[in-house]
Amino acid sequence: MSSKTILITGATSGIGYSLFQHYQQKGDNVIACGRNQEKLGEMADSAYKIGQFDMTIPSEIEAFAQSIDSLDILVLNAGNCRYIDDAKHFDGELFADVIQTNLISLGWILQYLLPKVRQGGQVVFVSSSATLMPFQRSEAYGASKSGVDYLANSLRLDLLKEKIDVTLIHPGFIKTPLTDKNNFPMPFLLTSEEAALNIASAIDSRKEYAHFPKRLTMTLKFLSIMPNWIWRKMIVKGY
Repeated sequence: MSSKTILITGATSGIGYSLFQHYQQKGDNVIACGRNQEKLGEMADSAYKIGQFDMTIPSEIEAFAQSIDSLDILVLNAGNCRYIDDAKHFDGELFADVIQTNLISLGWILQYLLPKVRQGGQVVFVSSSATLMPFQRSEAYGASKSGVDYLANSLRLDLLKEKIDVTLIHPGFIKTPLTDKNNFPMPFLLTSEEAALNIASAIDSRKEYAHFPKRLTMTLKFLSIMPNWIWRKMIVKGY
């Protein structure tokens, strides 16, 4: 089987780095993208190509895209998680920053890199199982990832004529530098390597949608169809 050219955003840590290692070990041509220049430098020898750019700066994405000929798979994995700690005194700047990083930046990525995806290729959105239900302090993160879900599902329809598949991923809690700062229980926590294997399996099967671990995501799906007062008691402390 011939090697594929795969571009991964957020490839310098967490799920992105584990995906990079997985595909690199398979012998694919992996383009690793991120902001961490030092880490990208360490990855340069094993990567097919590296791309250092800030996803919130369109001109940097445009300049990098000019160096790309074609892609088989575009994995949109980069993102950030910050919490609204005081809802009454809502932090609009934090909210805007998370929406900009997790959602609006995808528009620029798609503008400059989607045209590089060949017919028969694939676009992969790494979203979050947090979109299955509302959670405390997650106004910014949840809103951004819900936007990612809609973007992916809508784009899938419009890319049918281009014969480009769209895969939406809902991971649960994954041990990464982002989740290391969480000070609350994270049930069924997976390693980034386990997450990468789940994502790679969904990509290989060209699934439209994948969620894991099932013990968590199926529980959330079940709770989401229950009356609000039931799940609200479980989520909101002191309700």
